[in-house]
Amino acid sequence: MSAAARVTVRVPAKVNVQLAVGAARPDGFHDLANVFLAVSLYDEVTVTPADGLTVTCAGPDADQVPLDRTNLAARAAEILAARGGIDPAVHLHIAKNIPVAGGMAGGSADGAAALLACDALWGLGTPREELLDICAELGSDVPFSLVGGAALGTGRGEVLSPLEAGAFHWVFAVADGGLSTPAVFREFDRLAGGRGIPVPQASPALLAALASGDPDALAATLANDLQPAALSLRPRLADTLAAGTEAGALAALVSGSGPTTAFLCRDPESAEKVAAALLASGTCRAARVASSPAPGATVLPS
Repeated sequence: MSAAARVTVRVPAKVNVQLAVGAARPDGFHDLANVFLAVSLYDEVTVTPADGLTVTCAGPDADQVPLDRTNLAARAAEILAARGGIDPAVHLHIAKNIPVAGGMAGGSADGAAALLACDALWGLGTPREELLDICAELGSDVPFSLVGGAALGTGRGEVLSPLEAGAFHWVFAVADGGLSTPAVFREFDRLAGGRGIPVPQASPALLAALASGDPDALAATLANDLQPAALSLRPRLADTLAAGTEAGALAALVSGSGPTTAFLCRDPESAEKVAAALLASGTCRAARVASSPAPGATVLPS
């Protein structure tokens, strides 16, 4: 066992620069071609020994974060402890900075962070591949939260292939309230109406733009097949997208299943201008500037 008294892990949010969605599978999931990009909005999860498994959370929208065993951070601790044959007697504290239920994988990020933190606290030395297997068991987006950077997710998003990515600048507009990912996928299925849906594939033009670091090329190729479903459930998001574009964003899209919206900007100065304009527009309750790519889950120096 490790002698560490506490371990803190920092973990990034993500944006999907391409989210291609296939037809519903028999297991209820959808095959995806999901181009993930980690961005510099972070949660931090701190684990300390305790008498039992407990979760606390502080930060924006902390009151919306479940503090029971449904929290992915708690589930990560339980699964890892079971594999190691030990008692998951830890206190997990989440310093929340990623929008909650916002399509930026905040819950998934906390699961990956708790997994890495508990592994370090308990001195288990779990191999990376085994950690990724546990991440995939926790949820489709959790493996990418561990890895960070840029990656193509296939299957239901959990099978990752690393990608090259240049530096890009973003603004994220936080909406009032969340959107349920399963509800957005159900709306996607409803809107598809039984039409033939092509097998999802990553766009070669988008992958080339991502690697080049050219914001104009990336802006021309951003795509999210879930955006029509998110807009159907939350029509006012169209006003947010329009406000950011009018303020000078090169491109705008719903992040993942939403309702957070993402705006690609040419440089840091443009990002600050777009963020200010979004806030002034009254179409969102917060606007956050970030850059990409960002590193995955990282143990911070104690």
